[in-house]
Amino acid sequence: MTTATLTVRRARGGLVKRIIGELRGAILAGQYAVGDKLPSQAELAERYQVSRTVVREAIAGLQADGLVEPHQGAGVFVTSRLAPASPFGALDVARVSSILETLELRAAVEVEAAGLAALRRSPAQEEAIVAAHKALVSQIADGGSSIRTDFEFHRAIAAATNNRRFVELLDLMGASAIPEIMRQGYLDMIIEEHRAIAYAISAGDEAAAREAMRVHVRGSQRRYRQLLHGDLT
Repeated sequence: MTTATLTVRRARGGLVKRIIGELRGAILAGQYAVGDKLPSQAELAERYQVSRTVVREAIAGLQADGLVEPHQGAGVFVTSRLAPASPFGALDVARVSSILETLELRAAVEVEAAGLAALRRSPAQEEAIVAAHKALVSQIADGGSSIRTDFEFHRAIAAATNNRRFVELLDLMGASAIPEIMRQGYLDMIIEEHRAIAYAISAGDEAAAREAMRVHVRGSQRRYRQLLHGDLT
């Protein structure tokens, strides 16, 4: 992937965050009441002078926060004026130290979740994990933000534990617990690490699933520490 492509990705990520911030602020301020319909994607794209792809990613972020819900053919409607009450509300994705703290917690939870998923997953849950991985690969190939699809992969694993508390904890952290580095080498590693996790769970190999998840989360910790010291290439 070229430097120009990566620059475009970073710029798009910044636009998505800006639109999410402005729309969230408008909802929380009461400019849009619960049940109100947001402007159409075309209107938002015109308002912010961005593509509809950027608008769709912003809507997905608001949906992850529980503030809006899209309805096929009808539009996007406000479902809550309150940001979800969460002990992870102070997560600052702009600070590497905050990301590292969250990764430590995820390691403790998600290694166990991967092992349980390998033991307990149903055929439908196995299919959902594989589908989530394919969606992540496709999103990265298309140059879009992978945060939401990455989160859905981990959430599918949590669901496959058949212990709803794992899903509840991930939902409390939200998609912001999956920060993103728009560098191709990093993205390639994410794809391969996720593939190893999905394969181990699909094979019903508890030990391999735990180890693959451990490698993934610890690898993320290592990469973010490199970023903290300015030597991530």
